[in-house]
Amino acid sequence: MGAVPSTPRHTSTTTETAEYLIGTFVGEKSFPLASDFWQKLLELPLTLRSAPDRVQEACELFALNNNHTRHLTKILIHLSWCLEEAIRTSGAPSPVYLKAVNALYISSVFLKYIIENSQSDNIEELCLSLHENEPVPKDFTTDQKIEYLVMHNVLTFLGSIDVSPTTSLLHQELLNFMLVAMSTQLLSGPTPGPKDVNPFLDAAMSQESLLVNLVVRRLLLSYIMRPRLPSSSAAYSIFSEESQQGVLQRVGSAAANLVLLPFNYLVSSNSEGSRNQLADCSLHVLLILIHYHKCVVSDGLITDRSDDSATSDTVSKVNTYFTVNPYSKALENARDIECEISLQYHFRILLAVDRADIEGNAQNGPVVRLPFASLFDTLGMCLADETAVLLLYSLLQGNSDFLEYVLVRTDLDTLLMPILETLYSASRRTSNQIYMLLIILLILSQDSSFSASIHKMILPGVPWYKEHLLHQTSLGSLMVIILIRTVQYNLSKLRDVYLHTTCLATLANMAPHVHRLSAYASQRLVSLFYMLSRKYNKLVELRDDKLQTKTISTGDSLVEDMSAELQIYTDFLRIVLEILNAILTYALPRNPEVVYAIMHRQEVFQPFRNHPRFAELLENIYNVLDFFNSRMDAQRTDGEWSVEKVLLFIINNCRSWRGDGMKMFTQLHFSYEQESHPEEFFIPYVWQLVLSRSRFSFSSEAINLFPVDLHANKQVYYQEPNTNLEGELNEHRVQLDP
Repeated sequence: MGAVPSTPRHTSTTTETAEYLIGTFVGEKSFPLASDFWQKLLELPLTLRSAPDRVQEACELFALNNNHTRHLTKILIHLSWCLEEAIRTSGAPSPVYLKAVNALYISSVFLKYIIENSQSDNIEELCLSLHENEPVPKDFTTDQKIEYLVMHNVLTFLGSIDVSPTTSLLHQELLNFMLVAMSTQLLSGPTPGPKDVNPFLDAAMSQESLLVNLVVRRLLLSYIMRPRLPSSSAAYSIFSEESQQGVLQRVGSAAANLVLLPFNYLVSSNSEGSRNQLADCSLHVLLILIHYHKCVVSDGLITDRSDDSATSDTVSKVNTYFTVNPYSKALENARDIECEISLQYHFRILLAVDRADIEGNAQNGPVVRLPFASLFDTLGMCLADETAVLLLYSLLQGNSDFLEYVLVRTDLDTLLMPILETLYSASRRTSNQIYMLLIILLILSQDSSFSASIHKMILPGVPWYKEHLLHQTSLGSLMVIILIRTVQYNLSKLRDVYLHTTCLATLANMAPHVHRLSAYASQRLVSLFYMLSRKYNKLVELRDDKLQTKTISTGDSLVEDMSAELQIYTDFLRIVLEILNAILTYALPRNPEVVYAIMHRQEVFQPFRNHPRFAELLENIYNVLDFFNSRMDAQRTDGEWSVEKVLLFIINNCRSWRGDGMKMFTQLHFSYEQESHPEEFFIPYVWQLVLSRSRFSFSSEAINLFPVDLHANKQVYYQEPNTNLEGELNEHRVQLDP
């Protein structure tokens, strides 16, 4: 069997031949590119089932011999040739598909092992080149980079060949291969640096813009259309007349064993909703591509990059820059397809005239055209999954056309209802998911038409909201309720200042446009001020007690921390007062329930009436209270004032409200701004999602991109975005136990 450890032989000649070929592939003997060995290896249908330890030993032998044999490079070259031939057949059934799938399986197994077990910073063990004296075919150019050749053909197939029952399996394995090839990112630290080595990702970034646009568009169409993979037997029947299984095809095969072995605990066994393997994998690859940024050193600042001393490790970010990500640009510049045809025919046309749908643009180059309507609907169905949330964020934050499209939709509940339901169950979600959802709401709330339209959409009921019966409630009222509930949850659980700010910023953007806020939402808004005031008063008491027990108060770190936290809650209380002021100043006649809630709980404002930060804002609130209280006192009524009578009284007197004596304050307007180095948050975040939601796993000991608890089945730390109180939202890295 050569270099592979011996095992009891099967009686099948095919199995013996398969074992011999795999053993030869991982062994010491080097086969030239033109050898018929490669055709035998890639054409042989295998049903070989190897034990995990044998797969591990085979990989170890391969890694030991690859520097001499360069068999990884050679099988990648053969993979490229197979894909070139498959592209020429334009997706028609072809025996070359079998060879391409087999090449993908074998190369993925050994490529993944080398990446996971690399001992060098430059992953030199990959040996992505041929020896100088290696005989090659006449039409092969020896000076081309192997990683570029492979990625070019992989991306060309993905971007130009339709997903069909004939090609879907090859599409799936190409996406799996890309995950393996791009997993070099997991070896790098959380902060991208010029010494990071990602050969396949860098090769993907260097492709021409037309190909990049085709790939982005195809990945999104696969996500939208969610094509189903055929059964194993059906899939492989196209590869050979005998309908035999392909190399390592079965779940128990060597490839599957290695890809899923032995570090499975990062792979979640839970699935949310209806999962589609090809659609999910397309989204995973897209998210990795659009959030990758290559860090390079400015010219002349570092002369010796091979030096491992502190000099090269302490390069300031001032002396580095990030190259432009063409996939991110393609997504940002994507445009809607303007045609009204049925969905089935729509997609058939899209796939038939693919290159025609990459529209030319005189200023920005080729532009991707996508069915925004279908993308909108797909996102609405999938927002329970965190990857869909991240895609929605990427589109809203980067693509102004898609943001505008969303804002003019009359069925905003398609997106908002799953977002609000997810926030409702925040205790079962990751902190990153909560933040992404809140940032999405903040981005949407920046547009006044959004805030106005959601209050006009009436929901007959909200069955998943259990604390209170919500009947005939506006979407805007529900959003206010959920945002306040999220603040309440944060007060008791997370205690994260930045989550508070994001919620309050969104409420502040909505406030001037509130229309007929429900009674329950109005009560919760006043209760929000009360909740924050209790926290504020508790901090004041603790600080004062601390000051009384200390003979020297200056320089005490605990007192300083309390004072800083007290200042934060002072700002929070002021924002809530500004929210109430905006409603009373700009929309009082349309919101009698808000007036009722303030009158009903007016005692909560009294302790702050003379507070220097709140006095001017409370003047307006007490101006409203005086107006309605005086008229209520002057009006005679039979019996006690019931809730219905008070509310009717407020509605009637709202008609005579003129706002006399009200001070006009500048409206608060919070906007989201992505930090200058968002890759420090998003690259680790994307890979956390990929590892937790796909069949792809990675050795925990090899992961440097984000902290991993080696003794528990969980990820320990998350990086979290933050807001500041001047109305800008940036990225802030903090570490929390989830």
